[in-house]
Amino acid sequence: MNRSRLNKLSDTLWEIPPTGGMRVPAHLYATERMIDTILADNAPEQAANVAHLPGIVRASLAMPDIHWGYGFPIGGVAAFDAHDGVISPGGVGYDINCGVRLMASPLTRQDLGPHLRRLVEELFRRVPSGVGSAGPLKLTPKQMRQVAVEGAGWALRQGHGTPGDLAYMEEHGCIGGADPQRVSERAYERGAGQLGTLGSGNHFLEIGYVSEIDDAAAARTLGLALDQLTVIIHTGSRGFGHQTCEDYLGLMDRAVGKYRIALPDRQLACAPIHSEEGQAYLGAMRCAINYAFANRQVIAHRVREAFAAVLGPGAGSAALRTVYEVAHNIAKFETHDVNGESRKVCVHRKGATRAYAPGRPEVPAAYQAIGQPVLIPGDMGRYSYVLTGTPRAMAETFGSTCHGAGRAMSRHQALKAGRGRDLLRELAGRGIVVQAQDRRTLAEEMPDAYKDVAVVVDTCARAGLSNKVAQLKPLGCVKG
Repeated sequence: MNRSRLNKLSDTLWEIPPTGGMRVPAHLYATERMIDTILADNAPEQAANVAHLPGIVRASLAMPDIHWGYGFPIGGVAAFDAHDGVISPGGVGYDINCGVRLMASPLTRQDLGPHLRRLVEELFRRVPSGVGSAGPLKLTPKQMRQVAVEGAGWALRQGHGTPGDLAYMEEHGCIGGADPQRVSERAYERGAGQLGTLGSGNHFLEIGYVSEIDDAAAARTLGLALDQLTVIIHTGSRGFGHQTCEDYLGLMDRAVGKYRIALPDRQLACAPIHSEEGQAYLGAMRCAINYAFANRQVIAHRVREAFAAVLGPGAGSAALRTVYEVAHNIAKFETHDVNGESRKVCVHRKGATRAYAPGRPEVPAAYQAIGQPVLIPGDMGRYSYVLTGTPRAMAETFGSTCHGAGRAMSRHQALKAGRGRDLLRELAGRGIVVQAQDRRTLAEEMPDAYKDVAVVVDTCARAGLSNKVAQLKPLGCVKG
């Protein structure tokens, strides 16, 4: 996209004014330093395309970690009127409810001492990773349908986790309205052996520690202290969600013609929310959302088992507590203030994180004073962040902020850049122990392949979309 199409509204906000079939403007959150790189990726054109969709409210939004995706950009947010709007699989993505859980241990990195490598190896053994990875849980068709409806609660009832986990998960680990009859048999088959697995790509399981604290009061509320050990789980709905998205793209493509929806890009295929096709996708998508919640719950249980096995019984179980869990690729009905009017909308967040302000009823009681925790994973060589939501995010972005660093290289470019390099040795030189199923994936996901997440986080903080609380640095990482 040519920079001449943009209007600079502030140091962190740019606007693509409506032209042609755009119903609303597109708003890009970025600094002057970032904008040319963002424009070169052409993801802003996708943000402008989203603004053509029927029922879109206020603006098509793009976070600082925006990059090219299927239909919608990754890092995109769009809200559609709950009655007159549309639902689009491209606005959710293939990895439905890809998300992040943060866990905190009472131990410090000094307590971990010489046990780091053994702990990483134990996590690698207990949490299967890699393309098509399968775990020890082999679910029956009946159990798969229970998971699709009950989410993390199903895993908890099977003994995977502690009762306090659900209170600190977005949607309490289960979204209502899931319809297991809307899911294909192929999706059930793909998901039956994958509960409790990481998968591949950018998914990871990381041991780290609190390296910096920016907001001492918020950190105390979250129970975070300097040098404290942490665990980040980053994964989603695996083959179950991927197949569900694939199944509905064709249906939505036909719906575009049926409902005479004009699109600038066929990858934006959608259907009216209240149409048969729209309701079918919503019912199936919610099943995949719940599968992802259950998946991370099972992984969290295995992480606790690994900690107990290596560091002693007191290090696992409830001692390794859930701080919070967020969803990244999701569409949900929410109520927001739009032009002074309370309005129900369907918010699509694709590679974006909910960032609700203090006082919202959806925020856990213990965190009401600080707002919803926001978890921003970086790459395996630098750092990740804990943030909180803000009133400004509620006013401007439907309570949304960034979700990660965003890619700086395509996977092909990363493979080329990693040729001949010993990435495991490089990371070990930084004090980071990594276990990976596939050296190809390791090259695709090397730190250089990603933008500096600190720049993304600082931009969101300057824009007022989230508050910085703490920085986490990696010590060990399991990759697919």
